[in-house]
Amino acid sequence: MSGSKKEKRLEYKDAGVDTREGGRAVDLMRPHVKKTFNKNVLADIGSFGSIFKLDTSGMKEPVLISGADGVGTKLKVAFLMDKHDTIGIDCVAMCVNDILCHGAKPLFFLDYIATGRVEAEKVALIVKGVAEGCAQAGCALIGGETSEMPGIYQDGEYDIAGFAVGICDRKKVITGEKIAAGDKIIGIASSGLHSNGFALARKVFFEKMNMSPEDNVRALDMTLGEALLAPTRIYADACQAAIDNHEIKGIAHITGGGFFENIPRILPKGLGVTINMLSWQRSPIFSLIQECGDIGRTEMFKTFNMGIGMVMAVAPAQADDLLETLRGVGEDAEIIGEVNPGHSVSLG
Repeated sequence: MSGSKKEKRLEYKDAGVDTREGGRAVDLMRPHVKKTFNKNVLADIGSFGSIFKLDTSGMKEPVLISGADGVGTKLKVAFLMDKHDTIGIDCVAMCVNDILCHGAKPLFFLDYIATGRVEAEKVALIVKGVAEGCAQAGCALIGGETSEMPGIYQDGEYDIAGFAVGICDRKKVITGEKIAAGDKIIGIASSGLHSNGFALARKVFFEKMNMSPEDNVRALDMTLGEALLAPTRIYADACQAAIDNHEIKGIAHITGGGFFENIPRILPKGLGVTINMLSWQRSPIFSLIQECGDIGRTEMFKTFNMGIGMVMAVAPAQADDLLETLRGVGEDAEIIGEVNPGHSVSLG
């Protein structure tokens, strides 16, 4: 209408998406990502697709082994503490540790971060953690996506998922099919809760006990938040050393579902496992959860890793040598059980 004030034209930013902030996030994360590149990465950051050169030397029939995962509600603790530089390690660990179970050598990783509003510094911290996890796993961070979705996520919150790809000679793929009664189960220590069971842990600490992440807990010798956010351990070096020096019959990553769901995944039909619960020392965080929440033993072992992040099945004659190898690469490992005729995991 003549003489009326001209209305401002709408822009993408008015709808909640700031492409400039997204571009700034890429600039801030670039140095962290570049540190993970190796001679096999053939495309720089910003390409439409990632290009990776496969080195299959020494393999008769190379196969790719892949996995995808996230970190669950551990994110809620990161939000409460406003600490975002380690959650990326968890994401890498959850994916890489899975493919290690089949004997894969990690090659590369991609991440996906979704948020309601991109905050460049926060996204860069998240990716810094992803890059650190990739460095620990010995793989390259070759691609990813940061998606800004206003209206889907609460302000200040985000989700992260990851995708890992590794390689293995087909004849060396670990499936568990050779596991037999009498084989020993070697447990490798976790760094804490890792990235599972947080819905229950948060209910116990933050709802039932009305605790805060900043609370100093004498039994933990740190704040509650620090204990809960301890990064998931990545077992790439341990698995490589074990596979290079021993005949590993099966490997299981102890994640959601604890002992009762994860160990049976590698067992042939007709076999079970007896776990000696007194054979390793657990972090106090598990006792604290059990006591504060009044949670039964079976429920604890069904929900949490209980101090064991990975297990390996080997013939009895190799068990002691495997322990020596694992301890030689810095892992805390013990014989925690034995394979026997049966159909389940039992606690003894």
